[in-house]
Amino acid sequence: MRSSDDRTIVAILAMPRAYSLDVSIPAHVFGQHPGYRVFVCGDQNDDRSLDVAADIRPTHSLSDAEYADIVVVPGYENPSLPVPEDYLKAVQLAGERGARIVAVCTGVFALAATGLLDGKTATTHWQYTDQLRTAYPEVDVAENRLFVEDGAVLTSAGAGSGIDACLHVIQSDFGTTVADDVAKDVVFSAARGANEPQYVDVPPLPRAGLQSTREWVIENIGSSITVQRMADHSRLSRRTFIRHFVRETGMPPMHWVARQRILGARRLLESSDWSVERIAGATGFGTAANFRNIFRREVGVTPTAYRKTHAATAVTRSHTR
Repeated sequence: MRSSDDRTIVAILAMPRAYSLDVSIPAHVFGQHPGYRVFVCGDQNDDRSLDVAADIRPTHSLSDAEYADIVVVPGYENPSLPVPEDYLKAVQLAGERGARIVAVCTGVFALAATGLLDGKTATTHWQYTDQLRTAYPEVDVAENRLFVEDGAVLTSAGAGSGIDACLHVIQSDFGTTVADDVAKDVVFSAARGANEPQYVDVPPLPRAGLQSTREWVIENIGSSITVQRMADHSRLSRRTFIRHFVRETGMPPMHWVARQRILGARRLLESSDWSVERIAGATGFGTAANFRNIFRREVGVTPTAYRKTHAATAVTRSHTR
């Protein structure tokens, strides 16, 4: 369902026992962009929705959630207790209709109860992964992930990773540059990748050391970047550098570099009139042919198609401000 002014409808469920932070975060993040219209949906006559989220009151009925483009299921207390059937039905109907579903923290339990996660991969806060796996064996539970996207369903860990999940949705809808702007508006770093860990079991190298190396890579992204060059910059042995880098970012160094190249290329395609050849050189892909092949494999469309889509989106959305 689109609003009368063609904005994407985001319905956030104010469920019984819902955490107010898990409701207010997506409301705030999506509310920063004019392309979204945010509803807080629930039973307006049911005080159970105020058990935990004492300062959250529904603005719309549950029936509005059934026809939203995006439905957000917040985390809630005591996920072993059932969620009222009318809330589950609203989520199920939206999912069956093809809406995108975003579950934050323990909200994944309500989503799993609808059957929409059967056969899919999902994650949740690390404290609840075993409980989720036991309660819903049909769900493939991913350990220690910020968020997981499986088709139209996106599940995330705690409230902080809920911001990452929302920024990921905005990036998918409107591009990397727009997501970066929203991240600045909510005073948050650019969206982290889904594979980054929720936590690390051992203390990492002081963050400033590898942060400096990551900044150096981004500043020199058009040049030849190797693991050895990064290790040399951080003044660590190659093996020690790789171990600490994976602990801090959740991915191998060259995987992270490839992600930065793609992000840089997306920003340039969205915000500049540079040729594909120039962008390929500036982001370290070398030839235009190599850039096109890798970009299409990672993003799903050609650089030219991506630019056309997001340039048109930017122009259209600028008129709604």
